[in-house]
Amino acid sequence: MSTVSPHSLSNLSSSLASLSLGSCLLKGRFPDNIFHQPNLQKLNLGFNINLTGVFPKSNWSSPLSFVNVSFTNFDGELSAYNYFTGSIPSSLSNLQQLRHLTLRDNSLTGEIPDIFFNLTQLSLFEVSWNRLSGPIPTHASRLKNLVTLSLGSNLLNGTIPSGLYTLPLLNNIDLSCNQLTGNIEKFQNSLRSIFELENLTDLVLSSNNLSGVLELYMFAKLENLQILDLSQNSLSLSTAFKANSSFPKLEFPYILRGQNQLNSLELSANKIRGEIPAWLWELGMGNLTFLNLSHNFLKGQLPWNLQYLDLHSNFIEGSLPIPPFGMTLFLMSNNKLSGEIPRSICDIGTIEVLDLSYNNLSGKIPECLGNFSINLHVLDLRKNILHGKIPGTFTEGSNLRTLNLNYNGLEGPVPRSLINCTLLEILDLGNNKINDTFPYWLENLSKLQVLVLRSNNFHGSVWHSSDRDNSYFPMLRIFDLSSNRFSGPLPTRYFENLNAMMINGESIKKLNYMGEKLYYQDSVEVTLKGRDIILEKIITTFTSIDFSQNYFDGEIPKVIGELQSLRLLNLSRNSLKGLIPSSLGNLTLLESLDLSSNKLVGHIPSQLVRNQFNTFSNDSFGGNLGLCGLPLMKKCEEPSSSVFHDDEDHNKSNRFNWKVIMTGYGCGLLLGLFIGYTVFSTGKPQWFLRMIKSILGKSE
Repeated sequence: MSTVSPHSLSNLSSSLASLSLGSCLLKGRFPDNIFHQPNLQKLNLGFNINLTGVFPKSNWSSPLSFVNVSFTNFDGELSAYNYFTGSIPSSLSNLQQLRHLTLRDNSLTGEIPDIFFNLTQLSLFEVSWNRLSGPIPTHASRLKNLVTLSLGSNLLNGTIPSGLYTLPLLNNIDLSCNQLTGNIEKFQNSLRSIFELENLTDLVLSSNNLSGVLELYMFAKLENLQILDLSQNSLSLSTAFKANSSFPKLEFPYILRGQNQLNSLELSANKIRGEIPAWLWELGMGNLTFLNLSHNFLKGQLPWNLQYLDLHSNFIEGSLPIPPFGMTLFLMSNNKLSGEIPRSICDIGTIEVLDLSYNNLSGKIPECLGNFSINLHVLDLRKNILHGKIPGTFTEGSNLRTLNLNYNGLEGPVPRSLINCTLLEILDLGNNKINDTFPYWLENLSKLQVLVLRSNNFHGSVWHSSDRDNSYFPMLRIFDLSSNRFSGPLPTRYFENLNAMMINGESIKKLNYMGEKLYYQDSVEVTLKGRDIILEKIITTFTSIDFSQNYFDGEIPKVIGELQSLRLLNLSRNSLKGLIPSSLGNLTLLESLDLSSNKLVGHIPSQLVRNQFNTFSNDSFGGNLGLCGLPLMKKCEEPSSSVFHDDEDHNKSNRFNWKVIMTGYGCGLLLGLFIGYTVFSTGKPQWFLRMIKSILGKSE
């Protein structure tokens, strides 16, 4: 409906009760007066990303019970950069018949207004993924019709108000990712209130500061519980028969065995230890599809009647178990798995995310892993002891987004079949023994954002003559070729096409990380100010170029100064020469610069010193004997006015040569006179006279 002008809706009948235009590709400004329609009960404008408009401050339609403007471009007092900002408007409290209110995934700030809880007809209240702060209002107990309460991913603090759990219809609670606290006694009392809600289906309290020993017998009443997430807290779990012990033995929560409706269980990042029990295989009577027990101290058998299994960061030992067909998420990183990767894993064609990183897996990577699952998005095998060649079986139609093989012993060339992975965003082959020239054909992967080839045996020029008019690496944001044997000039052609590093959209970017929804976070190792660090999450605003420890020569291309969003630039330990281009002063977001141990000469441009470059130490420029000026201690000498000025470049060269001559002036005087005699005898004394005058003038 993109050809329909929103202005044409301004003359709608006053009898209008419902207007639903979701996902219609509407463009233009939505008329304000529709919010004032006297009988309007439902308004759905969601998923029209080019539709603009402004919420009125007053005189809303009093019967209005449903409003959806998610994924639109409404702006004005409450929004900026496509996200609502400011506080929740108190005018919304006038909508006494409102039943559903969703303001999630915006940038709202301030506290949740108490007056909001006068909306007694409200059954769904969702303000997750904002920046709301302060305590949860105690007036929440007024919402007797509330079924779903979602306050997750904010900055809420204080304790959980006990009145919240007296709401008779409440069955979905999400208070995760806040700063809620509670000592053992208060927390236990709150939980006892929660467990009185026998109709509760979803309980999500993860990523807070809750503490204490959780007595799991209280779960027995929650017969309808489907989703339980208590992860990322400081909770200890105790079985009922150990509840009176001063130091209860922490083991897998046996009381959960009776939960026959459970379909999602998340207990990650707690202190659960011991064997994974066999009865977990039957948990939920076949309904359990998502299980996250990561970041605990578990070992033993694995449950297989699952679709999503996350057991990373435990103590699981032995050979790699093969999941059943139907599993889509298999996360086993940071355990103690050993032995080879069995070829039979390729029979699981449903897998989307396979993360076996940070184990002790050995042997070769099965060739079939290149094409075993058309659904595969992530293949992460880093930090093992694998050897041999990278599989060359990546086929057309691949949905692979992340391939991480860092820190193994892989050899041979980069397989050309990777060109078939057209959706590839992250390719990390660092810290192996790969022997190859630069795989220039990767420039055809238009979605590639992270390319890491560091610490291998790559060699030759990073250049490929091509007649094609192509946009090379337009999305690349992390470009790491460090610690190889690359030579020749720096690849100016690539720098000219790094479009993702040229746009400084810092002010309009929302905090996002690269990853696979909530299940898998991409990470990368970078060298920052001389230290190797691991970015556990890759924020979408981070950009880096690291070509250090190679054999690059020639000058630093001026075009690097156009990469305005660049945050890390490391060209150290090469053979680069010439001047530092003043255009680097345009890199106002740069946080780390290292040009040390090259053959650079001349002044350090003043444009660099005026920016945040003055916070960089001398180490950023050290090892370049010809460099001078701030921030170095070495001052730049003023050129002598007595030297002839026939040609500026020739003049600079002669001034440099005279510095060498003057160094040996004392011991070379006789040799100089002999040369002078030879010059005069040839009948061409003028050049020598000028030389003598220059020497005398300099010595004075």
